[in-house]
Order: sequence, then structure tokens, then C-alpha cells
Amino acid sequence: MRLLATTLLAAALGSTPALAQDERIAIGSTSSSSSHYAYFVAVSQLINNNIEDIQADVVETGATIDNLKRLQRDQVDIGLVTTNVAYDVHSGLGDFEGRAYQPPMLWVYASAPQNVVVREDAGIESLEDLEGQEFNPGITGSATEATTEAVFELLDIQPDWARGSTGDIVNQIKDDRIIGYVKSGSGKQLDASSMDIATSTPISLIGLDESQADTLRKDFPNLAVLDIAEGEAGEGYPAYTTWAFGVGAVSTPDLSEEAAYKIVKTVVEDDSEQAAAFSGLKGSQIPEMTMELATTPLHPGAIRYYEEIGVEVPDRLRPESD
Repeated sequence: MRLLATTLLAAALGSTPALAQDERIAIGSTSSSSSHYAYFVAVSQLINNNIEDIQADVVETGATIDNLKRLQRDQVDIGLVTTNVAYDVHSGLGDFEGRAYQPPMLWVYASAPQNVVVREDAGIESLEDLEGQEFNPGITGSATEATTEAVFELLDIQPDWARGSTGDIVNQIKDDRIIGYVKSGSGKQLDASSMDIATSTPISLIGLDESQADTLRKDFPNLAVLDIAEGEAGEGYPAYTTWAFGVGAVSTPDLSEEAAYKIVKTVVEDDSEQAAAFSGLKGSQIPEMTMELATTPLHPGAIRYYEEIGVEVPDRLRPESD
């Protein structure tokens, strides 16, 4: 009788006990033209199809910096971030001096080479050749933009920065209004927007020279210096060296341990959906990338899952209270 009464009451209120318990979460991603947006669409589908009491929606955003702002305003619950900016915001460094924020890391799913892509007919052969040229540092508000500006400032190279969304910038490169941009790769391969440019406009990839690479290793320890072998970025492209960082998902500190555990478990144990959306990635690769590339403490729910499957979580990735 008590169960029947509860059911009748729930029906009268226009709900059911199961629906009343569903937790809706918003995932801040990036521009819809990016392969990283497609990745988080796949993640949301995994959550919705495999976790009974959590429903996820993807929000198109301006990527890392925008997502961090939205997390602080409780506008999203999970957000794409890059590991270098996550470190800065967690530690209150750089642009975040005096306003540190500690969103716990859930997982890292990619190493993102920062590709300097230019029109082949622009005659650019080195980063120094970009001095004074109209050039886009990355989507407005993104970690790519912030990191590109910091790298070029360190190397004492000052392009004429052109701002805009990925779609706008791609069209400007095609129309020869600007000569290129910096765009995160899809793994070691070129991003879809770069491939889109290359279908109609031949492009070149400009790398760091040895001295520049050494400077970045010394002054930017939160960035990786990555060697891309011949053909890895795409057929016909020579080897080059560039800077890179990890890309992952953080949550608000308020995300429950149980919700974080279920979400990370679902993501890691997937062996097809993420790979279909983001070339080459399988969920089984995520624990290793997370331990290697994460720069800030993990969510307790994530730690619980990683330890459950036998992954050793280093001390640097444990909350200070542990």
C-alpha cells in the first residue's frame, strides 16, 4: 500500500520516482566545427545510454577559458580543459593570479599538438616569418589562443593577431585575407578544420627550431615539446616539432563522488563510441593518458574508479586533503 500510495502521489505530481531522481548535467565543449566537440557529443551519448540516473547535454562554448568561467558560474557541470591552463587556474598563476579555482580532473583523452598552419603560397618558412603578418592565435577565449600568445611572446615574435571563431578564420584563410592560424590537432593528425582548408588551399606546417624548442622546455614546463614524424599529421607533410598539452574533462567541485565515479567508469570502459568520434582513441587508453598528462588533482570519484581497476594514482594527482 505504501508503494502504491507513493506511485499515485508521484503520478499526481506529473513525475515518477525514477525520473525525479535523474541528475541533469551540462558539458561545456568547444566550437561545433571541432573534432573535440564531436568527442563530447559521443561522451554525452555514452552517459545517457549507460547511466540510468544521469542525463547529459553538450553545450557549444569558446573552449577552455570559457568553460572555466561557466564552471565557476554553475552554468556547466563538466568542461573541456587543457592541462596547462588547468594548472594555471588551479595554482592561481598567470591570468588567474589572485583568483585560483580548483575544478577536479576527471580524465585526459588527448595530447593536443598545436599546429601552426599557413597558406603554402604565403612563403612562410619559420615562426620568425610570422612577424607582423595577419595570423590567428586560436579560437577566441580558448587555451590555444592564450598559449599561442604566451609562446610567441616568449620567442619575441609579434604577428598581427586576427581574432574570430574557427569557422570565420577558416574562411578568411581560404579567401587569402589572413595567412594562417594555430589549431589543436586531432591526436597527431590535423584537425578537421585544417583538413577543410587543405582541400582547396595548399597549406604548410611551421615548426619550432631546436633553439625555440629548448626555450619552451625551460620556461614552460607545463607544455610538452612534441616531435611529429613525417606523414603523421597527414599524408605528404614533413616532420616538424611543436608544442602540445593534454586535453581532458574537469568538473565543478560540487559534482558528487558517485556521479564522477559512474561517468569516468562509463567513459573508460567504452571501446568504440569515442574512437568513432575522435580518431584513434579507445577508452582503455584514458587511464594511462590521465596519469601521464594531468597536472591537477583528480576528482575523488575518478580516483576511486582508477584504483578499482588497478591504476596507480600518483601523489601529485591526489587532493591535498588525501
